[in-house]
Amino acid sequence: MNARALAGLEALVTGGGTGIGAACAAALTAAGAHVTVLGRRDAPLRAVVERGDAAAMLAGDAAAPPALPRIAILVNAAGAAESAPFLKSDAALFERMWRANLMGAVATTQAALPAMLAAGFGRVVNVASTAALKGYPYVTAYAAAKHALLGLTRALAQEVAAKGVTVNAVCPGFTETDIVAESVSRIVAKTGREEAEARAELAKHNPMRRLVRPEEVAAAVLMLCLPGASSVNGQAVAVDGGET
Repeated sequence: MNARALAGLEALVTGGGTGIGAACAAALTAAGAHVTVLGRRDAPLRAVVERGDAAAMLAGDAAAPPALPRIAILVNAAGAAESAPFLKSDAALFERMWRANLMGAVATTQAALPAMLAAGFGRVVNVASTAALKGYPYVTAYAAAKHALLGLTRALAQEVAAKGVTVNAVCPGFTETDIVAESVSRIVAKTGREEAEARAELAKHNPMRRLVRPEEVAAAVLMLCLPGASSVNGQAVAVDGGET
């Protein structure tokens, strides 16, 4: 790949301070984009900028974003996961998952899309999950929100298909992130298993018997952002070792 394939393009990565978002920022920067990372915590965002993986930062909630720069590439990587049995998943839990995993992407895309349409070029990539493609027990609220994010992706892709803008999703399996680390901690606390056993419980879903690395997800995101991906639209790209 040309190291300057995205030179001159402005990009925004939500949830860009940690995990998949930070890896996406680094990949886009390495490809020449001018990347701004958006998140709710200053310190992780500042760390990404200081190590050269992004050019600028914006502190704020993706579901109610601050004024955004005029961007050509939007990566919606902000999200959250909580687990509970369905009968103990109250309306507040569903609303938190809806806001974190769907409405943030809705808000930032609505803010960024007009400039993309005016320019006749744009890339929107939503970081969904294998939970957008299948069900898992004890995460009904999370899976419902991620299914909705994929529905948003597919519908909007059709709406803008003839206007130079593509909208796609990547669907990672269990990935080495803070969210998965929290899941491991919950398994340890609830079952008394060792951490290695808890990690293996999550990794067993992947036929490769390991967790996905954030950099592997970022590579798929980058591919969808390249000029040559102009015919890839409305897709759900699974990064899961073959799970789905």
